[in-house]
Amino acid sequence: MKKQSIGVGLIGLGVVAGAVARVLLDKAKVLAEQVDCPIVLRKVKVLEQDLTRPQALEMDSQLFTTDEDEFFAEPEIDIIVEAIGNENPALEYLKRAISSGKHVVTSNKEVIAKHGAELLALAQQHKVGLRYEASVGGGIPLVAPFQYDLVANNISGIYAIINGTTNYILTRMAKDGMDFFLARNRAQQLGYAEANPENDIEGIDAAYKLAILASLAFHSQVRPEDVYCEGISRLDSRDFQYAREFGFAIKLLAIAKQSDNLIETRVHPVFIPEDSLLAKIDDVYNAILVEGDLVGKVLFIGEGAGALPSSSAIVADIVSAAQDIAFGAGSGVRWKLQPGKVIKPMSDIETRYYLRMNVADRSGVLAQISKVLGDHLISISSVLQKMVDSVSQTAEIVIMTHPAKEAAMQQALEEVTRLPVVNEISNFIRVEE
Repeated sequence: MKKQSIGVGLIGLGVVAGAVARVLLDKAKVLAEQVDCPIVLRKVKVLEQDLTRPQALEMDSQLFTTDEDEFFAEPEIDIIVEAIGNENPALEYLKRAISSGKHVVTSNKEVIAKHGAELLALAQQHKVGLRYEASVGGGIPLVAPFQYDLVANNISGIYAIINGTTNYILTRMAKDGMDFFLARNRAQQLGYAEANPENDIEGIDAAYKLAILASLAFHSQVRPEDVYCEGISRLDSRDFQYAREFGFAIKLLAIAKQSDNLIETRVHPVFIPEDSLLAKIDDVYNAILVEGDLVGKVLFIGEGAGALPSSSAIVADIVSAAQDIAFGAGSGVRWKLQPGKVIKPMSDIETRYYLRMNVADRSGVLAQISKVLGDHLISISSVLQKMVDSVSQTAEIVIMTHPAKEAAMQQALEEVTRLPVVNEISNFIRVEE
């Protein structure tokens, strides 16, 4: 028998969840046309303090409950949307929803990155859908293209700017000459950064998203702990100045590569050629460059976060789930994992490197540094000497290397720091060309 309506239960009423509720109510007629029956918001699970939000006061009070048992017992809910963020209690809510036979939609990157395979297996067991388009890239379509449009491709690489907060900060440092702390404060003032932006600044948010994308692209479970992660707080305005002199831009890049059965996943600042596509992605925009054997290079660009882009992705998932329910099209679970693939250790990667050092301003310094690098089979591509201080008799030198192994570079850096003529290795940045 054809359903007369499809009910949605919403967990949360924050910025994103509130936008989802508004879309479901304001666009009810348009959404119903896509499913051939109404999609109705039946119940919203909130915290007590959520009831005083302006949007809550504008909605029917009968929609709200602070009791999770009452929420999950609502018989007319077919799809449950989780939009509260963080791992707990979101994970338990998703498990409970799936186990009760509800299709689920989530924007929770942390839960999907850490527990996606577990939730997938549970959804398959209960023959319901698990959708998470908004967990990566906000409103940029990414999950569905990997599941459908790119499925015939052997994906060899993903190069992604997938955190708008850090991209905004790096843009201000590059274009306005701001130092890191001023740029971070500006991002907070404009609402682009949280009061505590650690997950963004240290690359943790990007690592969650990369784990999801790599799992989809390479059909293998990639966990957050498999992703090497390094943030942007050590970057200095001088690094951007020197990057320009070498013909590069600096971005926080999420990189995933596959070769044979080896998977490489890492998030860290990189020098990228200033004429490359990703170098031109500024402010809060995200961009994901995918390389496939059939499609070549494909670039996805858009706003990666925010209430409206995220609500766009969540509501699209709701409509997709509703279509499956209305037309009996199946569970919508499409994440097939293949065994036998291995995570490549960070120590085995090979790339070029940028080094900025404070050294004694005397003859023979570069020769000593060059010898240490040479002993580890690291050759120098170019050298700049900057900022000579005649009072302290120090100078800043900048070195660009030819490609070298990460393990060799780390060993060389340890030895260079012990040289009496080296006061400090001020920064160390990888180059991706």
